[in-house]
Amino acid sequence: MEKTATAPSRDSGSGNTALLIIDMISAFDFGGGDELRERAGAIIDPILRLRQDVEAQGWPVIYVNDNFGEWHSERSRLIDHALENGNGVSERLRPTKDDYFIIKPQFSGFYATNLPVLLPKLGVRRLILTGLATDICVLFTAGDAHMRDYDLWVPCDAVAAGTNERGKWALEIMANSMGAQIEPTSRLTVEEWVTSLD
Repeated sequence: MEKTATAPSRDSGSGNTALLIIDMISAFDFGGGDELRERAGAIIDPILRLRQDVEAQGWPVIYVNDNFGEWHSERSRLIDHALENGNGVSERLRPTKDDYFIIKPQFSGFYATNLPVLLPKLGVRRLILTGLATDICVLFTAGDAHMRDYDLWVPCDAVAAGTNERGKWALEIMANSMGAQIEPTSRLTVEEWVTSLD
């Protein structure tokens, strides 16, 4: 059995950044899933660039994923199901053994999960939110992160929604009400964002 990443037993010193990849491990076998999978395909490259930059700093990559109604599921089962039908999105973003994997029962990555416990143990104070869907799970996760005083970057080219209009609406809320940075990865790097906060 593959060993997954483990967190330290005590909280680490604050100052790290974590990349959250939200709901990108999916079979997209739900209403509107085909269209959302196509939109998800367009954000893979920006997410992979962010992943490379975050890993280069030794910071954590955390997958935050729906259980899709399978309450008995765990990491490997969800990944296997997502990859059953040659799903290019989940294949390219498949988690590694060094990644953390949080299964969430609802929209927010913080609701009824161990994410609020994990982040302090990893010394994380800044979050980069990516994935699906901008106007639902990304938005709710951002709201909970904001209430916990995390600095937020939600790159507009690394998130996707069912429609462009809803995605734009959600990004505006995160920028205006939560102080989130929403510049695309093509105009801002992880290093530049972190430096701007110091």
